[in-house]
Amino acid sequence: MDMSDRHISQHFETLAIHAGNTADPLTGAVVPPIYQVSTYKQDGVGGLRGGYEYSRSANPTRTALEENLAALEGGRRGLAFASGLAAEDTLLRTLLTPGDHVVIPNDAYGGTFRLFAKVATRWGVEWSVADTSDPAAVRAAITPKTKAVWVETPSNPLLGITDIAALAQVAHDAGAKLVVDNTFATPYLQQPLSLGADVVVHSLTKYMGGHSDVVGGALIVSDQGLGEELAYHQNAMGAVAGPFDSWLVLRGTKTLAVRMDRHSENATKIADMLTRHARVTSVLYPGLPEHPGHEVAAKQMKAFGGMVSFRVEGGEEAAVEVCNRAKVFTLGESLGGVESLIEHPGRMTHASAAGSALEVPGDLVRLSVGIENVDDLLADLQQALG
Repeated sequence: MDMSDRHISQHFETLAIHAGNTADPLTGAVVPPIYQVSTYKQDGVGGLRGGYEYSRSANPTRTALEENLAALEGGRRGLAFASGLAAEDTLLRTLLTPGDHVVIPNDAYGGTFRLFAKVATRWGVEWSVADTSDPAAVRAAITPKTKAVWVETPSNPLLGITDIAALAQVAHDAGAKLVVDNTFATPYLQQPLSLGADVVVHSLTKYMGGHSDVVGGALIVSDQGLGEELAYHQNAMGAVAGPFDSWLVLRGTKTLAVRMDRHSENATKIADMLTRHARVTSVLYPGLPEHPGHEVAAKQMKAFGGMVSFRVEGGEEAAVEVCNRAKVFTLGESLGGVESLIEHPGRMTHASAAGSALEVPGDLVRLSVGIENVDDLLADLQQALG
């Protein structure tokens, strides 16, 4: 029985704590042990105990995490990797062969863009850019060679929203698969597989881990056959999550629901303040009624998440200065931890997109709103803006 069937009657918060977290049969420990081991004693040649032979192929701690991820996303198979980009690379090389084509968003994570533009291109994979918030634009970008449509929603760093169900129909009509990067929303706020997506991608480094102390990635699928193909490539390519990293993420997912509630609550208050600040020219947050994707986000998300971007008057140097003046917000890359972070995407996370169709505005500041007291966060942004 797969995870989605086994836990079908349980609510998300219960799944987050219990899925994959079976009590240790030897000691009764309620937290899965860290199996810091490379190989396993076999009960005779080919007689694998519990199916384990070598930790690149499978490790009990990683298995616990993968079962947890599958349950939270409502999928049939979850796979954990050494990083989000390792997961993406494995997915690309499973789905594609040289000459195939992918539609990617015009607002994507810089590392994802680099993977397509600098790595997959050399392997013979073709790609084109489309505004994924517009199904007609995606349909127009699809070619007879298109094997996948890639979506981030909310997107990084412009917080664009894509209608997942609508894009699933567009992709499937063309015989392509829909891949959704769900890192910003997490399965607590949004479940793409239930809306028709074929593959969900996560950087586990972010909200799923939640404490800025682990790097990891994941793929979750609803089709068992695709899951087996991905598992084959995961083992063949080898960029797997280690046991301690798996354990850290599994610890993080237990508190995902309560953290995301607080992230979303704080971000909503911050976005509201920024809309009224004289030095802010634009606020990008799907929870704002004036956001162009607000209605779609409200339809497919439980809440609007902890990421807020905004543009400031005075251009790029002014945006950089706001980042440098922040004190409670830590200047740093990444996102999704309990602590609030601030960054300048154009010079930091999205520098690889400079000069391309995915280049971000120089006056843009991105916030990862943490779970601190929101009054302290508001005061810090007000003094940083001057």
